[in-house]
Amino acid sequence: MRFLLVLFLFTYSLFGTLINLSDNTQDDLNILYEMDIEPDFITDLELQKLYYNFTLKSKDYFIDSYNNSLMIIPTIKSLLAKENVPATMLFLGMAESNFDMRTKSNMGAKGLWQFIPDTAKRYGLKNDKYFDERLDIEKSTIAAASYLKNLHNIFGKWYLTAIAYNCGEGRLIEGITRLSLDLYVSENPEFQATKEYRDYRNIITKYQTKHSGYSELYKVYEEVKKLKINFTLSDLLSVQEGESRQYIPPESRNHIKKIISFAMMMNKQFELHEQNPHLLNRGVSNLIVPVQAKGGVHLRSIAEVTNINYDDLLSINRHLKQQFIPMEKSTYQIYLPYYALNTYQQNEGSIKQVEYHTHTVGKGDNLGKIALLYGVSYKTIKDYNKLKSDNLKLKQELVIPVPKDSIKHNTKIAVAEPKKNRFEYIVKRGDTLKSIALNNKIALNKLISDNKLKSMTIFEGDKLVINY
Repeated sequence: MRFLLVLFLFTYSLFGTLINLSDNTQDDLNILYEMDIEPDFITDLELQKLYYNFTLKSKDYFIDSYNNSLMIIPTIKSLLAKENVPATMLFLGMAESNFDMRTKSNMGAKGLWQFIPDTAKRYGLKNDKYFDERLDIEKSTIAAASYLKNLHNIFGKWYLTAIAYNCGEGRLIEGITRLSLDLYVSENPEFQATKEYRDYRNIITKYQTKHSGYSELYKVYEEVKKLKINFTLSDLLSVQEGESRQYIPPESRNHIKKIISFAMMMNKQFELHEQNPHLLNRGVSNLIVPVQAKGGVHLRSIAEVTNINYDDLLSINRHLKQQFIPMEKSTYQIYLPYYALNTYQQNEGSIKQVEYHTHTVGKGDNLGKIALLYGVSYKTIKDYNKLKSDNLKLKQELVIPVPKDSIKHNTKIAVAEPKKNRFEYIVKRGDTLKSIALNNKIALNKLISDNKLKSMTIFEGDKLVINY
């Protein structure tokens, strides 16, 4: 600690007021220990500058991020603990997405943990017409924890795990291999003249220029590990003069320092206590709870019976692309504020389900007018029908998911008598696909699929196959 104090005072003399020595210094060092980072990294100038920027210039950014994520942080923390992932990895999520599930990168990454489609699929996160589980608070966090643990099995240190999560394991393996060779050559310059060294460098160059694959690079990585080169985070972040490609990319260099800075800021109770005391108690208990909602239920219907603000409910259920659960799902997991759980359980039976209505575009129709007519969002209609623009064509048919009983239908009920498991049904006047499916107790989507229908329009006298 005395050594660290001397280093800190030297840094202080160079830069000014940086990480404040206080009763929390040991807590800050514990963050480094937890991430397998050398303790003297606390004096790293770039870390100090970033921390200084966040605490004195951008503290509102940090506070706002926490305030905006009031509902979800306790759940994330408890899931990470359950999965035996260090608590500091919570701030990896903050560095990735600012705890905003709507965050989307240029590479197509989405959600709290910024999963790209391929990685999401590898870790079992569904992404289809109805759901994007990269935006599911619980499922995405469990997937992120699994990914982090797999990366830790490869690299053995949590700070390397965090870097690999950001830049990819292949990019980090390349950087570690180059660093290890450089450190080894600095102690054993004669190794640079060997064929083995030249072969290693050649494969690394081919990987960089995409002329060889990951497997070849990984073989070199495994061989270089046998040299037993010990390196630190400071070594990995060291700047190679004259090199356009550093050991790790600039974004990842900044990323690991952001994670550490955010975690250390949370230790600074003197900064948070007076104006934001609630932040110190964040994570004591979960503020959201998962429930199994029935198929056909719209979030608006749930909000109505539970007295939850719809926007608040939507903010923790962005994994529902259409804001409802399709009828073919018997149940599906959504999230409620914990305070609303009892009201939900008491009123679950009165929650309206969703029906599908076909709207034929008429003269003067536009998406906004149609959305208002059916009481659904403009985006729901556009997304559900996969419209690429707001332009509509006369007589174009749109499928509208709407709460049951919100539209009055003047139709006769059609009932067909079943004959074993399959029979032919002749459409009568006033029939709709919905009424036929409902009265024959089959899913609407199944009726459409079995009959290979391309629209919701049917006519009197049409023949439909009913399959059970």
